[in-house]
Amino acid sequence: MSFENSRRRPGQPGKRFGLARILSKRGLCSRTQAAEWIRAGRVTVAGRCILDPEQGFPLDQDAIAVDGVAAPLTSRRRVLLLHKPRGYLVTRHDQHGRRTIYDLLPDGDWLAPVGRLDQASSGLLLLSNDPTWAQTILDPERHVPKKYHVQVRPPLAAEQRAYLAAGVVLDGIRYRPVEIRELRCGGKTQWLEFVLQEGKNRQIRRLLESQGCEVLRLIRVAIGTLTLGDLAAGQWRELTPTEIDRLSS
Repeated sequence: MSFENSRRRPGQPGKRFGLARILSKRGLCSRTQAAEWIRAGRVTVAGRCILDPEQGFPLDQDAIAVDGVAAPLTSRRRVLLLHKPRGYLVTRHDQHGRRTIYDLLPDGDWLAPVGRLDQASSGLLLLSNDPTWAQTILDPERHVPKKYHVQVRPPLAAEQRAYLAAGVVLDGIRYRPVEIRELRCGGKTQWLEFVLQEGKNRQIRRLLESQGCEVLRLIRVAIGTLTLGDLAAGQWRELTPTEIDRLSS
């Protein structure tokens, strides 16, 4: 189902959603930003100013406006692929003035990251204006694989790789089985390939740290059928409808 069609589908009869959530689902902004707009008196419903972000309305409520401009029921789904460089934060604003991925992206539609990469990591990062679609990519039950190339020191022995690949519990957190294979080994350092079916916070780093390995570089090279390819660090491109459909299937 297309983004446009999913926007037209009526919700359950009588079901209501908070106004901030409705604006987010329409791809206009994040729920946090929508709540700020509402509290600032910038949002009206049928000409009436609403100040409570949680006030409920039908999902297909018409006559919603932001700063007097109608908030459309439909929106074209946009998905961007960014080659995130090391040193950039995956956040819109940083109180310490550090560089964020939004310094690299075009102004315009609200786009939110589909998952995360920490500041020291690089590689393939998706952004979309459709949070519902984004959640399907992140859902571990859909088994959309994420592939990473990781440089470690010292090398991880075969028995250690087998142990981590089987799935482990660290600090009370259960990690699902992963695929790990050696790409090359240069003596003191080693390149490994990890394929994850889930994406817990700092998962690869925590797995390797548990085995006494230091992560020197971590690069996400693929999500599902989509690969980073030859896109240079800091560059981005918009996905084609075919690429989006392949990821969604």
